[in-house]
Amino acid sequence: MSNPVAPAGPQRERHTYRVTLRGVWAPHDEAEREVLRAGLAEADGLGAMRFTPGGSLAYDRTLKAFSFRVEVRSDAEDGEEMAAALAEERLSEVLRERGLHCGELRASVTDLDTMKVNRKRRG
Repeated sequence: MSNPVAPAGPQRERHTYRVTLRGVWAPHDEAEREVLRAGLAEADGLGAMRFTPGGSLAYDRTLKAFSFRVEVRSDAEDGEEMAAALAEERLSEVLRERGLHCGELRASVTDLDTMKVNRKRRG
């Protein structure tokens, strides 16, 4: 008799990654620039620099560059490349919803499950 609650196959280890994507804006027209200007209050400053599953978009008044911070969960064996790809996918969704375009991206990925935490010693 089989156990209906038991998983069918081996469980894959999942890790949490914090990904920062940096890029430059590539607005096609003045309408896109207006969308960026309208979003400045939300995207400028420390409040926009959080790692969340939905992602947070930060940029300033120059409308030249931006950063997108997102927290993703992925199979550990897929590694940081998959985490970066998932983050790029999420950024694409955010930009598409707002009707925005960007140029080339650079990714910085941190695996929170393998980070070494140095604790202060009490002496």
